[in-house]
Amino acid sequence: MELLNSIKKTTGGEAKLAQVVTEIKVEATKEIKSVANKIKLGHVHLSGCTGCLVSMADNNLGLIKILDDYADLVYGLTLADVRHIPEMDVALVEGSVCLQDHESVEDIKETRRKSKIVVALGSCSSYGNITRFSRGGQHNQPQHESFLPIGDLIDVDIYIPGCPPSPELIRNVAVMAYLLLEGNEDQKALAGKYLKPLMDLAKRGTTGCFCDLMSDVINQGLCMGCGTCAASCPVRAITMEFGKPQGERDLCIKCGSCYGACPRSFFNFDVISEFEDISEIIAGALK
Repeated sequence: MELLNSIKKTTGGEAKLAQVVTEIKVEATKEIKSVANKIKLGHVHLSGCTGCLVSMADNNLGLIKILDDYADLVYGLTLADVRHIPEMDVALVEGSVCLQDHESVEDIKETRRKSKIVVALGSCSSYGNITRFSRGGQHNQPQHESFLPIGDLIDVDIYIPGCPPSPELIRNVAVMAYLLLEGNEDQKALAGKYLKPLMDLAKRGTTGCFCDLMSDVINQGLCMGCGTCAASCPVRAITMEFGKPQGERDLCIKCGSCYGACPRSFFNFDVISEFEDISEIIAGALK
């Protein structure tokens, strides 16, 4: 009791004492992270609908956690007040490149020069998606008529296809990119295994459609009829008939979402054997 009264006198009363006790509790419960350095993350927006950015924002508290503990957002037209592309560890590039827009062409080249890891975020960036069908004639910029996925102009490290990609996939890639750059040796190895299929997609090229799924999966007897391809198609060009996917070629916009989502378009034993550890490390990072 005497000690409590002494603290009250020293701190200046009940209110101040309560504040001191709260601060002590906060300090005592702070999480000790295995790695401390934050990476530099940027979002580069080219020709797209901003749906990928909305999907990224749909991570809500997960996104706040990443920005609080693991990454500094150093560039983003809608989220950061920065005019020119800075040095970045990871660049998330949304949208395709308009060849008639000199600034966009220079931006994607500068992004490659200043980034350690370039991620094609979404199907427009990965495969061109619906922008490949553009014929120009837009009221404000009628000369904008030719669009390419970013992989046709620069080397891309990781693809995250989808129209848009799921919030969870974007979040997981951000966490794994952080561990790949700043984690310990075990974490780097695990992150590399998780990211390898998405890196393989980037190496595969800038084309993706149901025809690729047909030749690489269905015709090889690998399709298990899960329906993931049909669920991922943004224009409903794929339906399930008698347990197998059927594609309408006239509806397909060649966005590559079905191929990237299909669990049999790649078969990576490294990822499968480490699934539980990968799930645990992502859950632990977001606590």
